[in-house]
Amino acid sequence: MKSVLLSLTLCLQLVSNGLAQQPGAPPPPKLPAQKPVAPTAEPADVDVVKITTNLVQIDAVVTDRKGKHVTDLRAEEVEMLEDGKPQAVTNFAYINIARPVETPKSEPNKESGPGPAVPKELRPEQVQRTIALVVDDFLMSFDSVHYMKETLKKFLDEQMQPNDLVAIIKTSGGMGALQQFTSNKQQLYTAVEKLKWIPRLGNASSTFVPIRQETLPVPERHEDGTSELDDLNQFRKDLFSVGTLGALNYVVQGLREFPGRKMVVLFSDGLQIFSPSEPSGSSRILDSLRLLLDLANRSSVVINTMDARGLAELGLTASDSTAQMTPAQVEQRLSRRRAYFFESQQGLDYIATQTGGLSIHNTNDLNQGLKRIMDDQSGYYLIGYRPDESTFDGTNGRANFHHVSLKVKRAGKYNVRTRTGFYGVSDEKLKSANDTPQQQLISALLSPFSNSEVQLRLTSLFADDADKGSVLRSFLHVRASDLTFTRDANGTHKAVFELIAVTFGENGKLVDQVVNQHTIELTEPMFQKVARYGFTYNTTVPIKRPGAYQFRTALRDGASGRVGSASQFVEVPDVNKDRLMTSGLLIRGIPLDRYLKGLSSTIGAQSAADMTEDSDPMANTSVRQFRTGTAMVYALTIYNARTDKATGKPSLTIQARLFRNGQLVFTGNEAPFDIRDQTDPKRFGGGGAIQLGTSLTPGEYVLQIVVSDLLAKNKQRVATQWMDFEILK
Repeated sequence: MKSVLLSLTLCLQLVSNGLAQQPGAPPPPKLPAQKPVAPTAEPADVDVVKITTNLVQIDAVVTDRKGKHVTDLRAEEVEMLEDGKPQAVTNFAYINIARPVETPKSEPNKESGPGPAVPKELRPEQVQRTIALVVDDFLMSFDSVHYMKETLKKFLDEQMQPNDLVAIIKTSGGMGALQQFTSNKQQLYTAVEKLKWIPRLGNASSTFVPIRQETLPVPERHEDGTSELDDLNQFRKDLFSVGTLGALNYVVQGLREFPGRKMVVLFSDGLQIFSPSEPSGSSRILDSLRLLLDLANRSSVVINTMDARGLAELGLTASDSTAQMTPAQVEQRLSRRRAYFFESQQGLDYIATQTGGLSIHNTNDLNQGLKRIMDDQSGYYLIGYRPDESTFDGTNGRANFHHVSLKVKRAGKYNVRTRTGFYGVSDEKLKSANDTPQQQLISALLSPFSNSEVQLRLTSLFADDADKGSVLRSFLHVRASDLTFTRDANGTHKAVFELIAVTFGENGKLVDQVVNQHTIELTEPMFQKVARYGFTYNTTVPIKRPGAYQFRTALRDGASGRVGSASQFVEVPDVNKDRLMTSGLLIRGIPLDRYLKGLSSTIGAQSAADMTEDSDPMANTSVRQFRTGTAMVYALTIYNARTDKATGKPSLTIQARLFRNGQLVFTGNEAPFDIRDQTDPKRFGGGGAIQLGTSLTPGEYVLQIVVSDLLAKNKQRVATQWMDFEILK
């Protein structure tokens, strides 16, 4: 599938099929004055794991016999060892991560009208905990998937805090699933509901494959001496190597650039890395696993593991059929079952131990186990030492793996969890190896946060056209002053940049991608406008199936190497379902006098000159920066409204609500919807405007539009849409 790429423009034309401003709109209501809101405290950036030629610094958690964190150790009470040799500790500190105070649930405001409150989007410096919940659905049983979904829902309801950034990632989803990092619980609930059991070879519906007579014959041997059972075991290992390790690699790489200590929780039905028949394990898998663990350690990521099978019954169960089997045959099968179960738990233990995490197993209370992991992140020690020159001397051109450990010399019994080692390659050397232009773009694309060296503002929204069907429209504004322009001999200004834009489906599959190098050449007058206002890059991607989609983009300036990135999650509904829904919400700012003169009836289709003369180009739908004293105009399309059998017309109302810092600050009146001159009974374009008073406090806001269908049933009566924006003085 190819994108329909529009040209680079100075201003965004907002009018498109199915998205039009309601004609004859009344003067916009003026918002009341708002009281200033005190800024919240922001956590300081802390470098956790460092591996340089001058300093090796790692993190450690120390607990007492009861599992309580020990927070008052002194440097002289610990001993750091590298390859068994004591190291002189040069820095030692305990980092206390204050648990965010949960915002109390307020009673619904009866005057606020219907519709859910719009979640607040977190900036990187506001995030207290970064949590990736990785579900290993490649080989998870039906029972485990069921209990896992209930556990994740409880986590969202009871344990997720306002300043948490969370992702729910399927190992079968690949890189696409990584982009679900969000503080929006509704998006996370959607991700939980999308978790499904994958029926495939070696993937049972229950914890264990039932013991039956037909499974007993000796597997047929191949010419090379291997059997069908060996094929199945290799299949499981390949899935682990490609699926589980691949997903974990994506997660760890995405978290690498974010400051502080990050957490991954891997939910799995077990990982069989080691077995008696292969004491050293599969060398290919072990090599990949060690590289992953080294990357996790350098990225300050702690990997915790949970056995989703709970407290398993290792004896005979009701699903087993052993009537025609001898006692020896039954015991052989039970012995094999027990051996696999314990070996698969050892794999989970190994991954957690190597990164200083917890491994939770043999419990049916998975929610309590997850709480243990969350509570374990309350604090940690940072211990550093100066390494010897030999630490980074490779042998035969290869880096040696160095084992590290921490001992507590204080009297008493303590449990120490820390990273077990690192390869003798400095962070500086690894960073230089990943400094290619392509790697910079990919790293920016994988990051759970936007990269702002080149400032990008992204708006992605859903729309549906009677002829074209559902589409995902994305408007990317580029701050041109962040690009490097050179002046040619003919007087024109030229800049070169690389752009990658990727759309992922809800299952992590690639829906669309654009990778291009662009050269823009501007005359002097045009360059002055672009340098001041930037430009917008537009894409339209046809969407064949409803579901959750993620649009991610990254841009790299060719001359300076500066990188910018942005992403957005979009829910594409099924418009064929006979229920009320809306398109994405378009908003832009217009001078109040122009709106009152009736110019707002044509919300777009303006030339660049008009936009520069009469309005602020930064108030378009991609940038959404509005100055006080202007009219904020909004437009959307309403689908599947009920119509009166007698008149053939709908009975709709539109209401605007405004939020700041997650709090409702303005509720407009429910205005009747006018459908004059509209002929498509399934699609009605509408909108309105709000006057932004000069006394409004500058800052980030969210506009929510609530559409009510008075002819529909109660459960299908309301549809909402929202868009964030910023108010400037």
